[in-house]
Amino acid sequence: MRKKAIIISIKGTTLTKKEKLLLSREKPWGLILFKRNIKSISQIRNLIQDIKKFVEDVKFPILIDEEGSTVSRLKGIINHNFEANYFGQLYKLDKKIATKLYKNYLRSLCDNLRNIGININTIPVLDVLRNNTNEIIGKRSFSKDQDIVKVLGRITINECHYNKIVTVVKHIPGHGCSRTDSHNEMPKVNLDTRTLSTIDFYPFKSTYSKLAMTAHILYSKIDSKNVATFSKKIINEIIRKKIGFKGILMSDDISMKALKYDLITNAKKSLLAGCNLVLYCAGNIKDNFKLIKSVPYIDQFTIKKTSEIYKIIR
Repeated sequence: MRKKAIIISIKGTTLTKKEKLLLSREKPWGLILFKRNIKSISQIRNLIQDIKKFVEDVKFPILIDEEGSTVSRLKGIINHNFEANYFGQLYKLDKKIATKLYKNYLRSLCDNLRNIGININTIPVLDVLRNNTNEIIGKRSFSKDQDIVKVLGRITINECHYNKIVTVVKHIPGHGCSRTDSHNEMPKVNLDTRTLSTIDFYPFKSTYSKLAMTAHILYSKIDSKNVATFSKKIINEIIRKKIGFKGILMSDDISMKALKYDLITNAKKSLLAGCNLVLYCAGNIKDNFKLIKSVPYIDQFTIKKTSEIYKIIR
């Protein structure tokens, strides 16, 4: 399984000649779709079929952020208007009814994704809401109660896997403690490890998700110099040991402003710290080529875990 340790993105609703060349020659690990890539159901199906044809892989990982009305790449294509927080509020009122409704909702969502050709959805958001959580997370989070976040997160993973869609928990080890949007600048969190472990890290513990996405956050009491994505200490001691995450760790988008270096350096620092894959979302073809040539092929650990993913997806 010779795949490069990167998830790329593309610019439009059809593949350009250069994108076809990149997919056929370079073999990225996967590809993530955005609103700019989606016009209609027939168009997106055709695009995904083309992508899989050029990489010569019918199970090629096709990712999407389809969380709810705040973050929905398929808005207008499928009816998908419920936020995670809606189910969290419902769960507080009646656990049984909330669980039943949420499972039905997930089945419907997974059916829609599968029918289009998408096989990985970057849910659940396991960030715990705080009074001062930045609105970039907001209603994407299930709850202020870490137990509710953990329970509904587990339901999400189990239901998605049962319905042949792989999940990506995010933003590990926790973004709810941040007042800042990492798309725009680097968030700094000054909470101690004990507080973080009790609240923010908690929902990520014992997760069965095959993939997790890092938080571009500086947890200054743990590593005063590096955001989690670049931090060997956070990845090794917190994400792998304390939280115990055993799947593929992917960076959040390396073109976000929370990361201060150029794309190549951001990619290399992520992988050097312990990320298994880097995520690039801007879709610039020149940068795609530069990045894919600069990153290594996936290692044996990632090969093994990718095989586990391929057993779930169609």
